[in-house]
Amino acid sequence: QVQLVESGGGSVQPGGSLRLSCTASGSIFSTMGWYRQAPGNERELVATITRAGSTNYGDSVKGRFTLSRDNAKNTVYLEMNSLKPEDTAVYYCYAQTLISRRDYWGQGTQVTVSS
Repeated sequence: QVQLVESGGGSVQPGGSLRLSCTASGSIFSTMGWYRQAPGNERELVATITRAGSTNYGDSVKGRFTLSRDNAKNTVYLEMNSLKPEDTAVYYCYAQTLISRRDYWGQGTQVTVSS
């Protein structure tokens, strides 16, 4: 059974930093990463990373967020710097299984950027 366990959300002031982690279990995963959804908005790409370490970032986070991955631990880490109020959203971990190419989502973790 595939499970995604997220950690690291919380509240921070503008300009601050947070680190999100997501550990997947129950399969071998190809692409992993994070999406986010703010109230009234559609879910959008934050960043994804392949097993080989190739990354893809959403335009709004480029240069501020960094996604890394530990394949041995099936874990991805999202370093979020220079946070802005518009980064406030529920952040969802994403993972795609290597063989069946099925998509899985975490339950979401709240990130709030406010003074």
